Amino acid sequence: MVGRPLIGVSTYLESGARWGVWELEAALLPVGYPRLVQRAGGLAAMLPPDDPAHAAAAVARLDGLVIAGGPDVEPVRYGAEPHPRTGPPARERDAWELALIDAALAAGVPLLGICRGMQLLNVALGGTLVQHLDGHADVVGVFGSHTVKPVPGTLYGGVVPEETSVPAYHHQAVDRLGEGLVASAYAEDGTVEAVELPSAAGWVLGVQWHPEMGADVRVMGGLVEAAAGAGACCGAG
Repeated sequence: MVGRPLIGVSTYLESGARWGVWELEAALLPVGYPRLVQRAGGLAAMLPPDDPAHAAAAVARLDGLVIAGGPDVEPVRYGAEPHPRTGPPARERDAWELALIDAALAAGVPLLGICRGMQLLNVALGGTLVQHLDGHADVVGVFGSHTVKPVPGTLYGGVVPEETSVPAYHHQAVDRLGEGLVASAYAEDGTVEAVELPSAAGWVLGVQWHPEMGADVRVMGGLVEAAAGAGACCGAG
Protein backbone atom coordinates (compact mmCIF):
# COMPACT_ATOMS: atom_id res chain seq x y z
CA MET A 1 0.00 0.00 0.00
CA VAL A 2 1.27 3.46 -0.93
CA GLY A 3 0.99 6.24 1.64
CA ARG A 4 -0.67 6.41 5.01
CA PRO A 5 -3.64 4.14 5.79
CA LEU A 6 -7.06 5.77 5.58
CA ILE A 7 -8.86 5.68 8.93
CA GLY A 8 -12.56 6.51 9.01
CA VAL A 9 -13.92 8.08 12.21
CA SER A 10 -17.65 8.23 12.97
CA THR A 11 -19.05 11.62 13.94
CA TYR A 12 -21.69 13.38 15.98
CA LEU A 13 -24.79 14.82 14.30
CA GLU A 14 -25.89 17.99 16.09
CA SER A 15 -29.06 19.95 15.41
CA GLY A 16 -27.47 23.34 16.04
CA ALA A 17 -23.75 24.18 16.02
CA ARG A 18 -22.33 27.70 15.95
CA TRP A 19 -19.31 29.05 14.10
CA GLY A 20 -18.79 32.57 12.78
CA VAL A 21 -22.20 34.00 11.90
CA TRP A 22 -23.74 30.53 11.41
CA GLU A 23 -25.88 28.26 13.53
CA LEU A 24 -26.71 25.15 11.52
CA GLU A 25 -27.13 21.41 11.76
CA ALA A 26 -23.65 19.94 11.62
CA ALA A 27 -21.66 16.73 11.57
CA LEU A 28 -19.06 17.25 14.31
CA LEU A 29 -15.90 15.51 15.45
CA PRO A 30 -13.69 16.79 18.29
CA VAL A 31 -10.33 17.61 16.77
CA GLY A 32 -8.53 15.23 19.13
CA TYR A 33 -9.68 12.27 17.02
CA PRO A 34 -8.20 13.26 13.65
CA ARG A 35 -5.10 14.65 15.34
CA LEU A 36 -4.52 11.33 17.11
CA VAL A 37 -4.98 9.44 13.84
CA GLN A 38 -2.47 11.77 12.20
CA ARG A 39 0.05 11.50 15.04
CA ALA A 40 -0.21 7.72 14.82
CA GLY A 41 0.62 7.77 11.10
CA GLY A 42 -2.82 7.61 9.47
CA LEU A 43 -5.07 9.79 7.34
CA ALA A 44 -8.38 10.67 9.01
CA ALA A 45 -11.75 10.74 7.22
CA MET A 46 -15.03 11.77 8.86
CA LEU A 47 -17.99 9.40 8.56
CA PRO A 48 -21.18 11.33 9.39
CA PRO A 49 -24.39 9.35 9.93
CA ASP A 50 -25.77 7.93 6.68
CA ASP A 51 -28.15 5.26 5.48
CA PRO A 52 -27.00 2.01 7.14
CA ALA A 53 -27.36 0.32 3.75
CA HIS A 54 -24.26 2.27 2.65
CA ALA A 55 -22.04 1.14 5.55
CA ALA A 56 -20.42 -1.80 3.77
CA ALA A 57 -19.51 0.38 0.78
CA ALA A 58 -18.00 3.01 3.09
CA VAL A 59 -15.98 0.46 5.04
CA ALA A 60 -14.73 -1.13 1.81
CA ARG A 61 -12.91 2.13 1.03
CA LEU A 62 -11.19 2.30 4.42
CA ASP A 63 -8.06 0.69 5.84
CA GLY A 64 -9.29 1.09 9.43
CA LEU A 65 -12.34 2.28 11.36
CA VAL A 66 -12.81 4.23 14.61
CA ILE A 67 -16.20 4.41 16.31
CA ALA A 68 -15.92 7.59 18.35
CA GLY A 69 -17.30 8.58 21.73
CA GLY A 70 -20.62 10.34 22.12
CA PRO A 71 -24.16 9.95 23.49
CA ASP A 72 -25.55 6.96 25.33
CA VAL A 73 -26.58 3.95 23.27
CA GLU A 74 -30.37 3.62 23.26
CA PRO A 75 -31.24 0.88 25.83
CA VAL A 76 -33.74 -0.80 23.49
CA ARG A 77 -30.71 -1.89 21.45
CA TYR A 78 -29.79 -4.29 24.27
CA GLY A 79 -33.26 -5.08 25.57
CA ALA A 80 -33.36 -2.71 28.55
CA GLU A 81 -35.61 0.03 29.84
CA PRO A 82 -34.00 3.49 30.09
CA HIS A 83 -32.40 4.37 33.42
CA PRO A 84 -33.33 7.85 34.77
CA ARG A 85 -29.73 8.95 34.16
CA THR A 86 -29.53 7.63 30.58
CA GLY A 87 -29.35 10.40 28.01
CA PRO A 88 -31.70 10.97 25.06
CA PRO A 89 -31.36 8.55 22.15
CA ALA A 90 -29.28 9.24 19.03
CA ARG A 91 -31.10 6.73 16.84
CA GLU A 92 -29.63 7.77 13.50
CA ARG A 93 -26.13 7.51 14.85
CA ASP A 94 -26.82 4.19 16.61
CA ALA A 95 -28.11 2.64 13.39
CA TRP A 96 -25.24 3.95 11.25
CA GLU A 97 -22.47 2.96 13.66
CA LEU A 98 -23.91 -0.49 14.29
CA ALA A 99 -23.94 -1.01 10.53
CA LEU A 100 -20.33 0.22 10.30
CA ILE A 101 -19.29 -2.21 13.05
CA ASP A 102 -21.05 -5.12 11.35
CA ALA A 103 -19.42 -4.24 8.02
CA ALA A 104 -15.94 -3.94 9.53
CA LEU A 105 -16.25 -7.26 11.34
CA ALA A 106 -17.51 -8.97 8.19
CA ALA A 107 -14.71 -7.54 6.05
CA GLY A 108 -11.89 -7.95 8.58
CA VAL A 109 -11.20 -4.20 8.61
CA PRO A 110 -9.28 -3.16 11.76
CA LEU A 111 -11.67 -1.57 14.25
CA LEU A 112 -11.20 0.60 17.34
CA GLY A 113 -14.13 1.61 19.53
CA ILE A 114 -13.63 4.55 21.88
CA CYS A 115 -15.92 4.99 24.93
CA ARG A 116 -19.39 4.88 23.32
CA GLY A 117 -17.69 3.01 20.46
CA MET A 118 -16.58 0.24 22.83
CA GLN A 119 -20.06 0.06 24.34
CA LEU A 120 -21.66 -0.11 20.90
CA LEU A 121 -19.27 -2.88 19.85
CA ASN A 122 -20.40 -4.84 22.89
CA VAL A 123 -24.07 -4.23 22.05
CA ALA A 124 -23.49 -5.19 18.39
CA LEU A 125 -22.30 -8.59 19.60
CA GLY A 126 -25.26 -9.15 21.93
CA GLY A 127 -23.86 -7.69 25.15
CA THR A 128 -25.47 -5.31 27.62
CA LEU A 129 -24.49 -2.10 29.39
CA VAL A 130 -24.49 -0.68 32.90
CA GLN A 131 -26.56 2.44 32.32
CA HIS A 132 -25.09 4.49 35.14
CA LEU A 133 -22.09 4.32 37.42
CA ASP A 134 -20.37 6.98 39.48
CA GLY A 135 -16.72 7.94 39.68
CA HIS A 136 -15.78 8.03 35.99
CA ALA A 137 -17.05 11.55 35.16
CA ASP A 138 -16.67 13.56 38.33
CA VAL A 139 -17.00 17.10 36.91
CA VAL A 140 -19.48 17.83 34.13
CA GLY A 141 -17.65 18.68 30.91
CA VAL A 142 -14.18 17.97 32.35
CA PHE A 143 -12.11 14.89 31.56
CA GLY A 144 -10.75 13.10 34.62
CA SER A 145 -8.19 10.33 34.85
CA HIS A 146 -7.82 6.94 36.46
CA THR A 147 -5.56 3.90 36.29
CA VAL A 148 -6.17 1.05 33.85
CA LYS A 149 -4.59 -2.37 34.31
CA PRO A 150 -4.10 -4.56 31.21
CA VAL A 151 -4.76 -8.29 31.13
CA PRO A 152 -1.50 -10.07 30.16
CA GLY A 153 -1.58 -12.04 26.94
CA THR A 154 -4.32 -9.93 25.33
CA LEU A 155 -4.12 -7.69 22.28
CA TYR A 156 -4.38 -4.61 24.48
CA GLY A 157 -1.83 -6.01 26.90
CA GLY A 158 0.59 -6.35 24.00
CA VAL A 159 0.03 -2.76 22.88
CA VAL A 160 0.20 -1.25 26.39
CA PRO A 161 1.77 -3.81 28.75
CA GLU A 162 1.92 -1.66 31.89
CA GLU A 163 -0.64 0.03 34.12
CA THR A 164 -1.37 3.52 32.84
CA SER A 165 -3.34 6.59 33.83
CA VAL A 166 -5.88 7.37 31.12
CA PRO A 167 -8.20 10.33 30.35
CA ALA A 168 -11.82 9.34 30.94
CA TYR A 169 -15.31 10.77 30.90
CA HIS A 170 -18.24 8.36 30.95
CA HIS A 171 -21.11 7.18 33.12
CA GLN A 172 -21.92 3.89 31.38
CA ALA A 173 -19.89 0.72 30.98
CA VAL A 174 -19.95 -2.85 29.73
CA ASP A 175 -22.11 -5.24 31.75
CA ARG A 176 -22.53 -8.65 30.06
CA LEU A 177 -19.88 -9.17 27.39
CA GLY A 178 -21.01 -9.68 23.81
CA GLU A 179 -20.41 -12.96 22.02
CA GLY A 180 -16.72 -13.67 21.52
CA LEU A 181 -15.52 -10.58 23.36
CA VAL A 182 -12.99 -10.81 26.18
CA ALA A 183 -12.08 -8.14 28.72
CA SER A 184 -8.49 -6.98 28.28
CA ALA A 185 -8.20 -4.17 30.85
CA TYR A 186 -9.87 -3.14 34.09
CA ALA A 187 -10.13 -0.04 36.26
CA GLU A 188 -9.28 -0.25 39.96
CA ASP A 189 -13.01 -0.52 40.78
CA GLY A 190 -13.41 -3.54 38.49
CA THR A 191 -15.02 -1.68 35.58
CA VAL A 192 -14.17 -3.28 32.23
CA GLU A 193 -11.94 -0.75 30.48
CA ALA A 194 -11.04 -2.62 27.27
CA VAL A 195 -12.56 -5.42 25.23
CA GLU A 196 -11.32 -7.29 22.19
CA LEU A 197 -12.44 -10.00 19.78
CA PRO A 198 -9.75 -12.68 19.49
CA SER A 199 -11.73 -14.70 16.96
CA ALA A 200 -12.07 -11.79 14.50
CA ALA A 201 -10.43 -11.88 11.09
CA GLY A 202 -8.99 -8.43 11.79
CA TRP A 203 -7.71 -6.29 14.66
CA VAL A 204 -10.68 -5.44 16.96
CA LEU A 205 -10.33 -3.46 20.19
CA GLY A 206 -12.56 -1.24 22.30
CA VAL A 207 -11.36 1.09 25.07
CA GLN A 208 -13.58 2.82 27.61
CA TRP A 209 -11.38 5.90 27.95
CA HIS A 210 -10.51 8.69 25.51
CA PRO A 211 -7.00 8.28 24.04
CA GLU A 212 -7.62 11.33 21.82
CA MET A 213 -7.46 13.47 24.98
CA GLY A 214 -4.01 12.22 26.02
CA ALA A 215 -0.43 12.04 24.79
CA ASP A 216 -0.16 8.25 24.45
CA VAL A 217 -0.57 7.22 20.79
CA ARG A 218 -0.06 3.48 21.29
CA VAL A 219 -3.71 2.39 21.06
CA MET A 220 -4.32 4.37 17.87
CA GLY A 221 -0.87 3.35 16.67
CA GLY A 222 -1.90 -0.29 17.00
CA LEU A 223 -4.96 0.35 14.82
CA VAL A 224 -2.96 2.26 12.21
CA GLU A 225 -0.28 -0.44 12.08
CA ALA A 226 -2.94 -3.12 11.62
CA ALA A 227 -4.68 -0.99 8.99
CA ALA A 228 -1.41 -0.57 7.09
CA GLY A 229 -0.89 -4.31 7.10
CA ALA A 230 -4.45 -5.05 6.07
CA GLY A 231 -4.29 -2.54 3.24
CA ALA A 232 -0.99 -3.93 1.95
CA CYS A 233 -2.41 -7.46 2.07
CA CYS A 234 -5.83 -6.80 0.58
CA GLY A 235 -5.31 -3.76 -1.62
CA ALA A 236 -7.48 -1.38 0.41
CA GLY A 237 -6.86 2.32 0.53
